[in-house]
Amino acid sequence: MCSQRRETKKHLDFTPEDIKTFLEKLRKLVIYGKYIISKNEKRKENMDFIEDYKINTQKEKEILLSLQYEDFCYAVDNEKEKFYYEKLYIFSKAYELDNWGTLEFIDIYIKINMTQTRKGDDFMIIVSFHKRNKDIKYLFK
Repeated sequence: MCSQRRETKKHLDFTPEDIKTFLEKLRKLVIYGKYIISKNEKRKENMDFIEDYKINTQKEKEILLSLQYEDFCYAVDNEKEKFYYEKLYIFSKAYELDNWGTLEFIDIYIKINMTQTRKGDDFMIIVSFHKRNKDIKYLFK
């Protein structure tokens, strides 16, 4: 059986209020620790970024809680076939970080999947959390 790659669509049809509502939900999940940053062999860029900038749990929470609607760029469809109904939200946040003794302002690329556990509880997966490596346009800046 041949599987075809699904075309993912970029979504820009959001209002500032839509993203503010999304961020309210994000903040609650961060505060209650109901999220994870992907750190596996496919997400080496996340792991390297976290190590290079010595980002601990407190710092990652601080960064996530600082997101504003102006940091929102766009959303995309989940490219995984069985999760076709999910949208991944893309943000880029300028943040001052410590690179082994040198403070640097870094544009952080953050891709978020808001989902639910098997029990139906809200949960957030930070798919991408690393230095931005491509040009990006903000929807509200």
